[in-house]
Amino acid sequence: MNIFSRINVAVVIVSLLLCTSSFAIQENQKAPDFTLEDLQGQKVSLSDFKGKIVMVNFWATWCPPCIEEMPSMEKLSRRFSDEDFVLLAINVEENSRTIVENFLKKNPYTFPVLLDQDAKVQQLYGAYRFPETVIINRHGEIVTRVIGGRDWMDEGILSILDFMVKG
Repeated sequence: MNIFSRINVAVVIVSLLLCTSSFAIQENQKAPDFTLEDLQGQKVSLSDFKGKIVMVNFWATWCPPCIEEMPSMEKLSRRFSDEDFVLLAINVEENSRTIVENFLKKNPYTFPVLLDQDAKVQQLYGAYRFPETVIINRHGEIVTRVIGGRDWMDEGILSILDFMVKG
């Protein structure tokens, strides 16, 4: 392959990457509704939580930063359990029901865990770097996207979420 062919291939790849990323849901956009099953087989839709602050976390059992942040997600979920706040953890693994059930037996969490076994919601939200979290306001708009693991009990994060939940 000559130098011009390599340059053309590189330009095409970069163009495809840029086009793909432009389809990702962005801040200040309406969060697209979705329906997924939880581990009990119940259907859960984003629209079920209209008027609440919703934290949607995309994760996988093979992802160390995902696993690291889960205890702080549990504390966050418990802290706001009496508020208009819900945390939805969406597992993105194919054929994940048994994998997630076994994981949760060893690591019990009380927040809802949903299964996106065909990656439709993951693709809809353009979530490809795990963990990836989307925070949605009471009007159903995406406030922010957070890529990578976090201590969700960090004082800065808590003050922002407190403001959103109580404001």
